[in-house]
Amino acid sequence: MTYKVQDEVLPHGNVTTVYLDGEIDMDKTEEAKEAIFPHIDAGKEVHLNLSQVQYMDSSGISVLIESHQKAIEKGTKMIVKDVSKSVLKVIMMAKLEQILNLE
Repeated sequence: MTYKVQDEVLPHGNVTTVYLDGEIDMDKTEEAKEAIFPHIDAGKEVHLNLSQVQYMDSSGISVLIESHQKAIEKGTKMIVKDVSKSVLKVIMMAKLEQILNLE
């Protein structure tokens, strides 16, 4: 898994987009958290772009849930964007479309 980060200033505040690429499985969850959590901790709205994630297992799903919960605790939000079809299937099977902010 690789990632890149892009900061933007939008009319409603600072937004950080984290673009994840590759597979998010048990071996990559810590790396994914290291890419996402500092921005949430800084109080930024985080957009998580998953268009280039080909595979995500249950540990990757737990990263999404933890990030979502952390954002709520910090008074900000995390939006999951441009989800690849394979990852969207996993999210739907876990019924997380009702919990996560998907765009």
